[in-house]
Amino acid sequence: MSQAATLTPRPSPRAPQSTSRILLEFLGSMNLAVTLLVVVGIAAIIGTVLKQDQPYSDYLLRFGPYWFKVFRDLGLYDVYSATWFVFIMSFLVVSTSVCVYRNGPRMLREMRQYRLKVQAKSLRLMRHHVEQETIVDVSGVEARAKRLLENHGYRVREQDHGDHRVLAAMRGRFNRFGYLLTHIGIVVILIGGMLDSNMFLKMAVALGKLKVETQDIPVSQVPASSRIGTWNPSYRGNVSIPEGSSANVLFLQLKDGYVVQQLPFTVAVKKFTVKHYITGQPKDFESEVVVQDTKTGKTVHDVIRVNHPLDFDGDKIFQASFGDGGSKLQFNIWSLVGTSKPLDFKGTVFGKYALDTQDGKRQLEIDNFRMYNIEQVPGQNGETKPRDLGPSVTFKLRNAQGVANEYVNYLVPQQVDGTSYFLSGVRTEPNQPYRYLHVPMGPNGGVKRFMQFAEALHSKPILDDVAANMASTTLKAMGSGENASTHDKIEASIKRILQLFAQGGYPSVVESVRERVPADRQKEAADAFLKVLNAGLEGVYRRVLAQDGVTAPTQKDWNFFQAAVPSLSVLPLYGSPVYLQMTDFKQIQAAGLQITRYPGATVVYIGALMLLSGIFLMFFVSHRRFWLRTEPRGDGGTRVLFAGTSNRNMMEFDNHFTELKDALFSKLRP
Repeated sequence: MSQAATLTPRPSPRAPQSTSRILLEFLGSMNLAVTLLVVVGIAAIIGTVLKQDQPYSDYLLRFGPYWFKVFRDLGLYDVYSATWFVFIMSFLVVSTSVCVYRNGPRMLREMRQYRLKVQAKSLRLMRHHVEQETIVDVSGVEARAKRLLENHGYRVREQDHGDHRVLAAMRGRFNRFGYLLTHIGIVVILIGGMLDSNMFLKMAVALGKLKVETQDIPVSQVPASSRIGTWNPSYRGNVSIPEGSSANVLFLQLKDGYVVQQLPFTVAVKKFTVKHYITGQPKDFESEVVVQDTKTGKTVHDVIRVNHPLDFDGDKIFQASFGDGGSKLQFNIWSLVGTSKPLDFKGTVFGKYALDTQDGKRQLEIDNFRMYNIEQVPGQNGETKPRDLGPSVTFKLRNAQGVANEYVNYLVPQQVDGTSYFLSGVRTEPNQPYRYLHVPMGPNGGVKRFMQFAEALHSKPILDDVAANMASTTLKAMGSGENASTHDKIEASIKRILQLFAQGGYPSVVESVRERVPADRQKEAADAFLKVLNAGLEGVYRRVLAQDGVTAPTQKDWNFFQAAVPSLSVLPLYGSPVYLQMTDFKQIQAAGLQITRYPGATVVYIGALMLLSGIFLMFFVSHRRFWLRTEPRGDGGTRVLFAGTSNRNMMEFDNHFTELKDALFSKLRP
């Protein structure tokens, strides 16, 4: 190896890129933008399939404890306001903005610059170019080309370079502007969407400035830490306003609770009207409202109907639903284990009351009142038809340990197999169906006779009398005479069977047989027990009739007996020591209003217009350029180089270039 070769310097390595340049290239990369858009698309699918912003209790019932926690931790119950989704949206805004920042200036230059200093070598490398010589001088060639291009809508510029001249033409330059409009429109839409999300609430909760309230308490008792002032730029919440009342707050569902949004105005419901079909089903409902601005005093009177909201200074007030507004109710409270004399009681829907019962203290919580209860019942030819079950009240009875059963009682008796019953449904969990207690209507109407029957089954004097009489009758039938010891045993056995029935119905009697009688004799013993039980129940019922002055029972009385005994058998499963019979009511309805404020809607509309305009420019406008390079020859002729390029629709541009080329050179003699 020669000395010269050993001294040949190596090429210097490229200087390392700065951190800011690497970061800009990463944020503005196409791969990042596509990845973020895919994630946003998946989140949008989840938000469409899974109903959003529902109470956590609904999701818990639907998915169960395990998956409820998993989906909750992933933020799938409020996808569009989840921290990760807002972060991705913010990242997408930054990424798209960086793309505009990096490519915008270059595209704006391309829109303005005609590249009049283009080299002949560059023109010859273009796919569409042609080069010829003509005897026409330079000025003649340029005049012909200029007229031709201007007639086809091109803007033309010329420049003299001494030994040659360049004529540049351009059409459709706003195609480049379409790229900018498209990307800027995406940024504007994303910003508008983020303005209309509840990310401000999420940030306030994350920073500890806002606390989610989880207790079901009156709005007046909600602490200041769970209240939001009018500073919140966007919201969507619901409020129920009773007829004749007003409200200036909203309840916003957040996580497993809610926060109270203060409104800049007051909504008063003067009148609420529900229109029904002939079957009793609701057809339409509307609210006559008065809205008054808190600061300016501006007042608007209007009627809000379904799909006809009121727009008040950017807030839209929708008629979303209706419900009870605190109806006044009257009850007879019957004891199921004590006296048959009812207690008169008055209450209101949403009220909570303490009750003293034979089985300890209970808390009565009246949840709802419904005027109409429509169900589909079988009709002729297998068709179903609607039937109104009449008014009903829903309430809870909570014991001292806080455990509650939910009940629904109907005011009007219902016909079941030809017999009229008062229905009372009970369930222990909200997701369970109701199990109904059928209380037969007495011969004179009402539930008094059934309650007398239930009281008699728990009356020691009546049971003693019935058991004693049945024991004497049994001994006489056996011809054993009056044997005190035998009489006492038979009386005690009969009384015990009646007590078992009163405490646990037929199942308790059968279980007693299984425990006390050998297996091979259980069927025979069960039949005997049931015969004794039925005779005893008949004896108790005759004493109930005697209390009402009935000495000769009619068939109607015995039909009631046949209907009452099965209900008395399941009465221990009712789960309550009292029975609430609604006797009268005064309905007060409430309008369920949804109030929304979406300041980002206008921003989104502007962004959408920009996006559509940009897409139109990008897909329907082609950015086309032509250059004519003329170089004079010594004999007065001209060497002509004609070239062109387009960013899209190349097949169409092939024909266009051929058309312009033929039109230009057909007048130039070679």
